[in-house]
Amino acid sequence: MELEHIRYSELNKLAETNGIVIFGMENDKNIPVGEIRQALAIETKIYNRSFNKISVNNAIKIYDEYIDILFPETLLIHIGEADKSLFEDNKEKFDENYRKLVRHIKNKNSNCCIVIVNLKNTNNNLIIEEMNKHLKDIAESEQCEYGDISSKQADNRNIPESAVSFVFSTGFVHPVRIKHSIYYLTSILFSYRS
Repeated sequence: MELEHIRYSELNKLAETNGIVIFGMENDKNIPVGEIRQALAIETKIYNRSFNKISVNNAIKIYDEYIDILFPETLLIHIGEADKSLFEDNKEKFDENYRKLVRHIKNKNSNCCIVIVNLKNTNNNLIIEEMNKHLKDIAESEQCEYGDISSKQADNRNIPESAVSFVFSTGFVHPVRIKHSIYYLTSILFSYRS
């Protein structure tokens, strides 16, 4: 986490506010946001602030230190992979901590469009399937958007050209006003894996 601290602290000095921020897990660190933004001519800045071993237990502290300063217009929260044991042992605690995170973000930035992105589940893992149901319920109850990337279809090779064209044509000047663009953006961003 120390290397991430230095890297993100320095990057945040250069970053502009009111963009799109990925608040993700270790697997999200290599999402090529600059290249995607360029390829799709997305005007809004996109920043990737993904962390090793991020959990609902430490997410508020990480948000305050590395993301709050960016004052995101749209925040794509993609955490939970490190919380499978917590979820299996105590689903209520997982839900409570996730809700605390969302409420904390809303208290700090009431205009932020929060998108809860579920976990990929290409192997039909029953725990992940159940976690994703909880994440969807949390998104609905906390009035957040929900990004579903759980299926095998959430793969950039399967995104129709019309979807990419739609994302391109909207230009993401105001992504929070275009609900379908959130879906396509999460599908495109989270389909890239190194």
